[in-house]
Amino acid sequence: MKKSKREVNSEQRARQQRVRDEARDRRRPSRDDLARMLLWKMIMSTEKHKLGRRDALDRLRDEIVDGLDLQGFDVRESEDVFEELAARYADGLFPFRPKRHLKPA
Repeated sequence: MKKSKREVNSEQRARQQRVRDEARDRRRPSRDDLARMLLWKMIMSTEKHKLGRRDALDRLRDEIVDGLDLQGFDVRESEDVFEELAARYADGLFPFRPKRHLKPA
């Protein structure tokens, strides 16, 4: 017998919660955690090229925005988000809050 939409959704929620709990227990980073760290590292690496920093940052922005454009995101909005992140990351301080749930007890 076919399950109702409510049953399917309930099972999916339970399955997703188990996946999240297991990832937290294993201290496994999500795709978003990895992507944030990668972007921060890439932006920070442009700092090493003082003379060509803006050129390097512009190339990185263009590559990322082109990919977002292909997915259907607005180019101007994507550029704005990138520039806001680049400005926030440019101070060199580690921009991420500690993940308290990952600290050993």
